[in-house]
Amino acid sequence: MSKDEYTPTIGIECHVQLKTKTKLFAAVGNDARQAPPNTLISHICLGMPGALPVLNEKALELAARAAFVLNTKPQPFSKFDRKHYFYPDLPKGYQITQYEQPIILGGYVEVPVEGQQKRVGIIRVHLEEDAGKNIHPAGADYSLVDLNRAGTPLLEIVSEPEIHSAAEAKAFARELWLIMKYADVTDGDLYHGHVRFDVNSSVSKDPTKMGIRSEIKNLNSFRSVEGAVAYEIDRQIELLEKGEKVVQETRGWDEATQKTIGQRGKEEAQDYRYMPEPDIPPIELSTQDIEKFKQGLPLLPADIRRELIDIKLDSKTIEDVLDHPDIANYILIVKKNAGIRSAHRSTFLKLHFRNQEEAGEGDLIKIDPDRIKQLTELSIDGLLSSTAERIVYQEMLKSSEAPKTIAERMNLVQVSDEGEIDKIVAEVLKENAKVAEDVKKGETKAIGFLVGQVMAKSKGKANPGLAQQIIKKQLGI
Repeated sequence: MSKDEYTPTIGIECHVQLKTKTKLFAAVGNDARQAPPNTLISHICLGMPGALPVLNEKALELAARAAFVLNTKPQPFSKFDRKHYFYPDLPKGYQITQYEQPIILGGYVEVPVEGQQKRVGIIRVHLEEDAGKNIHPAGADYSLVDLNRAGTPLLEIVSEPEIHSAAEAKAFARELWLIMKYADVTDGDLYHGHVRFDVNSSVSKDPTKMGIRSEIKNLNSFRSVEGAVAYEIDRQIELLEKGEKVVQETRGWDEATQKTIGQRGKEEAQDYRYMPEPDIPPIELSTQDIEKFKQGLPLLPADIRRELIDIKLDSKTIEDVLDHPDIANYILIVKKNAGIRSAHRSTFLKLHFRNQEEAGEGDLIKIDPDRIKQLTELSIDGLLSSTAERIVYQEMLKSSEAPKTIAERMNLVQVSDEGEIDKIVAEVLKENAKVAEDVKKGETKAIGFLVGQVMAKSKGKANPGLAQQIIKKQLGI
């Protein structure tokens, strides 16, 4: 049986940690990346008797912002519920979440997949608090619990099951991450799990029906999403081809073996005993509130792609730029203030020196659009080679001198005077008459040797492009 006879169907749930200073219901720090275990906690996080949660207004604002960038708007009325279950990292015994009436309903994401746009619908998005984290030391007969993450504000974004391949799943996960990052809803730190994906996958011979699904939880990279979906599609098809059944279950992803591993069965829905949260009043947003939240939305990835296409960047470079909002925004400023050609060249300079600039090596100087324009015009005018352009850019990070001053000081300015290069070319052709004849006969590779000789005589200062043009001119080809 061919794989093509099966239709995969994938739905993705994405947990996005909101970019707030404090937790969802407690005035406790929200960034646990550098904090020792169990230091960012309070009586509210622990659910102590009498503790009263208070909704973080900033979290509500970010949730509303997320609604607009998902092509919908926040609901005028939403409320919180208690979701009861027992787990060591949930000391209260329940999670405060939204169930019946979430903050966002509907919306969609336009996903670029292999040059095409695919629209994936959003079912719902709800605000909720995160649980803590269980840690299982290797070889130990005990587990540890870190509650720093307990109470962290999350948005859970649930997609429609409208994804049908591993490539689409990866593209959706990445685009959603980009949108939330550019909207400043989250800082998007994948390494620390600030954006995590739960992936539901099934296969069926009938494209109008979904098969039995498996859920792979807590994926925190796009590569993992793609790998897990691809493996699950193959695994489930293989089972069905053998006449076996796919079991509805939760599975984990093993990055080392690139396989999913069964963790627990999920034959029946768990009874979470949802009930209205008695300590937090419903959220009621007026038309004015909703309009206020809509103000000041930034350019989103789709808008920036169009801007970057205008400066003649290929699709891979565009995606590399989008991974770094600071670079994307810088390039757009250069485009506006210095023009398309400067923006194009500055893109590759920023990407090349990204690690150095992000690490903040030394006392780096910010290169404003006017200075980058001066530098790129030297290259465009043929006064700097691409290698020299990088050397000058690196020096500009340490010096406030003008790019031309730096280039002259470092003896990097190319000779672009036609008269001077014309004389050097004449000497080279005279000294290499046989090679010159080979070029005239069609040996095009030999022209590189002649250009090399011109560069040697000029001590590397001749503009190689201009030198080649003059060689052809003098040889009459």
